[in-house]
Amino acid sequence: MWGSFWDIIWWFLWIFFFVVYLFALFAVIGDLFRDHKLNGWLKAVWIVFLIFVPFLTLLVYLIARGKGMAERSAREAGEIQKAQDAYIKSVAGGSAASPADEIAKAKALLDAGTITQAEYDALKARALG
Repeated sequence: MWGSFWDIIWWFLWIFFFVVYLFALFAVIGDLFRDHKLNGWLKAVWIVFLIFVPFLTLLVYLIARGKGMAERSAREAGEIQKAQDAYIKSVAGGSAASPADEIAKAKALLDAGTITQAEYDALKARALG
């Protein structure tokens, strides 16, 4: 099986193309389930063709629906980014606070001895600037 160097290269090449094919196949299947405009019967037809004529169906899908696939993927990435930003803002707490609120919090920390006068001045300058 591993008779020569070129046999090894040939095996790696086939493995590479198989992995690329699997990535494309799972991307298409994921896109099928992400697409809400396509009804269930058409999704089932695409899946059946992906099972019985996989390579040709994959190429046809990428050619026929590739642009929509990219748009759906970008829209989902945007929604995920918005959800992440909203979560980070909710966890950060007070990111929409006014400068007066931030200065009051910094003054409370200074009075409690948690921060130094220099740190208070820096926080105050950042809140005002």
